[in-house]
Amino acid sequence: MRRRKAKKHAILPDPKFNEVLVTKFVNNLMLHGKKSTAYKIFYDAIDIIEEKKSNEEEVALDIWKKALQNITPAVEVRSRRVGGATYQIPSPVREGRKQSLAMTWLIGFARKRNEKSMAQRLANEIIAASKEEGSAFKKKEDMHRMAEANKAFSHFRF
Repeated sequence: MRRRKAKKHAILPDPKFNEVLVTKFVNNLMLHGKKSTAYKIFYDAIDIIEEKKSNEEEVALDIWKKALQNITPAVEVRSRRVGGATYQIPSPVREGRKQSLAMTWLIGFARKRNEKSMAQRLANEIIAASKEEGSAFKKKEDMHRMAEANKAFSHFRF
């Protein structure tokens, strides 16, 4: 590499739970720079989860963390051209990208749901992901299945 490596930005923890992961999630959730609106949506979703939860010992934030963990991919497929043919090559996902993909999928599939408010959509998607169901979890399973199917091309990895 010719240039120096870019510095990692220090992300401050959120005001309510004092978690950096929550702030990263809210940054992904935010549209048009409206961070306070994104925080309101996230906290409302956590409150909805708190009302809906079946197990009394679990905290809503733990359900959210479990959901993120359930949809975090371990491998992904990348396209690589070798001699005129394009192969889907499975490769392990680095830690930061794992987290980013999980958050992006969770938010993206929450936006596609049919509930009334974004907080309700997000809450229901989080609950589904924590139970290992829902669209975001299906996306992870599909990615792992694709990597498993293309395991024969892993020797093309660079």
